[in-house]
Amino acid sequence: MSVIRAPRSGSELVILVFRLMLGLLFLSVWASNLHKGLYDSGPYAALIHRYVETGDAPGVWKDVMRFVADHAAVASKLQLVTELVFGILLTLGLGTRLVGVAAGLYLSSLWLSEINVPGEWIWSLVFPALVSFALAIASAGRIAGLDAIALRRRPLDRLPHWATG
Repeated sequence: MSVIRAPRSGSELVILVFRLMLGLLFLSVWASNLHKGLYDSGPYAALIHRYVETGDAPGVWKDVMRFVADHAAVASKLQLVTELVFGILLTLGLGTRLVGVAAGLYLSSLWLSEINVPGEWIWSLVFPALVSFALAIASAGRIAGLDAIALRRRPLDRLPHWATG
């Protein structure tokens, strides 16, 4: 049976720190949004409408944002679960290839939504998105993470290498 291994080099240590910090970022954003009531449908829809009205996202993306705001009762709960699950899985180092890609796409969509919104810094989501993709490429969960154990099981041998690292 595999054991969770410590980083063996400086670059592995950096990848581990990035994974843990991104996981903690998702968990802290989740806790902050929960505390502010932003996962309640009213405030959630109001925030998205503010982004639509004040930001410079492409028109097609603003249509997507309006759809999400119109379905805030469901979308707000999906975002609540998504941010919590990303935070937990990244912190544990479980499913990091798939979570890294999903988190990168998710953060990129948030970045697109916040383009030129007053009070939002244009670069605040670019670097976490890039870190997410880097974690996926680097199989970051194999370094002091549960992927080191979970991906050693035989049924996963049939999955492509890009999915399991």
